[in-house]
Amino acid sequence: MAQQDKDLPEGTDTIIPGALETDTSDMTTRSGSGRASGSIGSELMGKVRSGGDKLSEQAADKARGFVGQGIDRSAEAIANVSKLVGDTASGLDERLGEEYGDYARRAAEALESTANRLASKDPDELIDDTREFVRKSPGVALAGAAIVGFALARLIKSGLSMGDDDDEDNGRSSRSSRKRS
Repeated sequence: MAQQDKDLPEGTDTIIPGALETDTSDMTTRSGSGRASGSIGSELMGKVRSGGDKLSEQAADKARGFVGQGIDRSAEAIANVSKLVGDTASGLDERLGEEYGDYARRAAEALESTANRLASKDPDELIDDTREFVRKSPGVALAGAAIVGFALARLIKSGLSMGDDDDEDNGRSSRSSRKRS
């Protein structure tokens, strides 16, 4: 058996190159594999960060897609309202006078202009505009968000209660038809 060096731990014959070197950047002793445990942790953190970056990019792309769809739908809805208001202008001329018909025509033109501007916006541009608006007037943005949230809650609640009413009506009609039989 070879003579054991007194500086080596018991059962160790030779020193593995790099096993006792110290990495001064993270003060970890290198293991037998030649890799510092600190570098393993930093590699792992790097992978986690890159995975997080990829996920955030995917989420941003999805959000842009949803914003783009919302822009298209909103522009179309505003254009439809504009057409409706413009179509009623002649009826207002006859019923209430030309002055009110002119108001309706101007409103229709303004709505059409808004629809065209909205349709021409890029999702990133709209997001930037929204951010800038919130920075300039956070109170108005907060109030608007509260109003929209309240309106959505009411719409959802009324939609759910309509579904319950339909179920109750179906239950009543089936019960009344059973009584007649």
